[in-house]
Amino acid sequence: MPRLVPAEWSPHRAMWLGFPSHGDLWLDHYEAAQAEVAALALALAGPGAERVRLMVCGDEAEATARLLIGAAPGIELVRAQFGDVWLRDTGPIFLKKGEADLAEGFVFNGWGGKYDFPGDELVADQIAAASGVPLEMADFILEGGSLDHDGFGEMLTTRQCLLNPNRNPGWTEAEAEAALARTLGAKRVHWLDDGLANDHTDGHVDNLARFVAPGVVACPIAFGRADPNADLYDQTARQLSGYKTERGAPLQVVRVASPGRIEDEDGQAVPASHMNFLIANEAVIVPLYDQTSGPYAVEALRSLFPERTVIGLPSKAILTGGGSFHCISQQEPA
Repeated sequence: MPRLVPAEWSPHRAMWLGFPSHGDLWLDHYEAAQAEVAALALALAGPGAERVRLMVCGDEAEATARLLIGAAPGIELVRAQFGDVWLRDTGPIFLKKGEADLAEGFVFNGWGGKYDFPGDELVADQIAAASGVPLEMADFILEGGSLDHDGFGEMLTTRQCLLNPNRNPGWTEAEAEAALARTLGAKRVHWLDDGLANDHTDGHVDNLARFVAPGVVACPIAFGRADPNADLYDQTARQLSGYKTERGAPLQVVRVASPGRIEDEDGQAVPASHMNFLIANEAVIVPLYDQTSGPYAVEALRSLFPERTVIGLPSKAILTGGGSFHCISQQEPA
């Protein structure tokens, strides 16, 4: 029976979000990260027209979430066990198997063994059970943020992540493509080389390039002279321009201003990206990082999603954990 992962812009039954629940992982950024996630949930439930299912772990985190969310309609707190909030990677990928709903789970090894948090291996089971969707577990390692989908079986990914020996040692492109076809219905995989500098996910594509319509891909263009990924962005655009869809049409490439160079407290460049936007039913939420390119990115995405409200929200505290809005979410297709 054919399988297909719906595009993110397809209608959703719900949007799952992870709420920061472990202060020892976030340190001085804990309360700010919680506030940013709460603001995201409110935007999704309001202009985004989503049923938000906010996963919380523990009494203290639940109480904080309730305080921040207030009586806002459309947001449901779901008690769960998890190590950290990155549901895009620890949760399942929802797909259609024929006319039926299916949740596909994968082996999770902490992004190549870097971060092994108890409870993360339970997330796929919990989300699938709460959704009432059957869960099928694949026998290989994969994180959802390493892929992007157009809804017709076309996928984006990076060699740096999918072929990394810290995931599935010895994998070739052909073996990876066969695994994606078997589990997620991939018809064509468009390979990029590397992801952003200093990205602990080893180059997740949802920080680099995203489908915004069938056959149309957005990727960054450098902002400012110190942008650490300037050459990578240009290389990515060239690679994408050389690909064709399964239907034989060249991919159309749209460039969106990057955040430029964003640094941590030690002066090291961090993998900030506007490409980590989240497509909701009636809105697109764009992460901002206290930098001047934000309005340009928001305007560019407004031109790409004219039927949706495009909203920029702060994500600087969430970024200290290594990701942003797309990373902490997972859509449940209608």
